[in-house]
Amino acid sequence: MGNLAWLNGKISELDDAKVGVQDRGFLFGDGVYDVIKIYNGNPFRLISHLERLQRSCNAISIELPHSIGDVEVVVGNLIKESACRDGFIYMQVTRGCAPRDHFFPIGAEPTFLIYILDLGFPSTKNSLKMTECITLPDERWMNCHIKSTNLLPNVLSLQKAKEAGAGEAILYRPDGTVTEGTRTNIFAVIDGIVRTHPESPLILPGITRNIALDILKEANIAVSEEAFSIEDLSSVSEVWTTSTGLEISPVNKIDGRLIDAAVPGPVCSLLVDQFWQKVEAECGV
Repeated sequence: MGNLAWLNGKISELDDAKVGVQDRGFLFGDGVYDVIKIYNGNPFRLISHLERLQRSCNAISIELPHSIGDVEVVVGNLIKESACRDGFIYMQVTRGCAPRDHFFPIGAEPTFLIYILDLGFPSTKNSLKMTECITLPDERWMNCHIKSTNLLPNVLSLQKAKEAGAGEAILYRPDGTVTEGTRTNIFAVIDGIVRTHPESPLILPGITRNIALDILKEANIAVSEEAFSIEDLSSVSEVWTTSTGLEISPVNKIDGRLIDAAVPGPVCSLLVDQFWQKVEAECGV
């Protein structure tokens, strides 16, 4: 049937789904979201994403209108009715519609939107693409662990990357500490050890990031959830990004400088292989 939306319990074509102009998500960015990848008609790691959505709601005092189990059923029905084989599920929860006032409204019902975006083609291991990155100051707020709809700093940074001919921006704090990308987590191999910023309010706890960490530990590859600096990027042997949408993507160039080793390197190649084995096992790709 194409791209369908479920909005507060009602299913419609995506373009027909409407939210009121006084919705606090529209007026204040007062909401959270999550994105799940669909492979072969199956949502990958759905429960992990729903648990993160629940945590994001809790962090800003919005009550998720339905239980995780109920949302799982809604998602399954929506995928079936849309006949989507490969695509994305987007979920957004806002504090709801109310007259514009900075204070939390009393009695407002949360707005809960779920929609399917059909890619029309399958993602596969063979579709792996390398990413060129630039580095930029991290100008976002201090609660990046909340998957908030307030993404303007991310949008502006990613636009700068696009204008520079790159596909992602690696963000760093004033002291030079690398946090993550505008829409990805960042990994680097430094002196033989895989490093990535530890979970904290400075980064999003990525689902694919956690999968990558599990794979590395299962393979007995030295890995440390330890922040590294912008200066460290000049001596890395491998860099890659992780995200739901981009999966595991090797980086071949940073600020115009080519990564010395072959791209993808041996660690990233292993990650890609093992990641797709998990997708195949769970989704039948």
